[in-house]
Amino acid sequence: MQLTAKLVQLLPLQTGEGKNGPWKKQDIIVETDGQYPKKVCISIWGDKVNPSILVPGNTLNISFDVESREYNTKWYTDVKAWKVEAVGGQQAPFEEENMPMPPEQDSDLPF
Repeated sequence: MQLTAKLVQLLPLQTGEGKNGPWKKQDIIVETDGQYPKKVCISIWGDKVNPSILVPGNTLNISFDVESREYNTKWYTDVKAWKVEAVGGQQAPFEEENMPMPPEQDSDLPF
C-alpha cells in the first residue's frame, strides 16, 4: 500500500539489543490531505530511518504494510513502512561526507 501525507510529529526513537544485534524503530505521525484529514501512526524500522527527510512539515510518500496479530484475545494492528521518500523539492541537507571524492591528479596508477 502507499500513502502520501504530511509529517506532523516524530515520536522518540526507540533502540535496543536483540538476539540478532542492535535495532532501532522510529514511529511517526502523518496527516492525510483532503476534506476529512486522518492521522496515522507509522513505524519505520532499521536502516529505513532517514533523519534527513523525517522533518515535521515534510510531505512524504510512504510505502507500507498493515499487519494485525492477536495477543490474549485482543488484536493489535501495526503499520510498518518499507520505503519512505520526500515529495517534490524536499531534499536531504548537504552532507559533505556523502559526496564523491574527485580523482587524484598526481596518481601513479597506469589508468
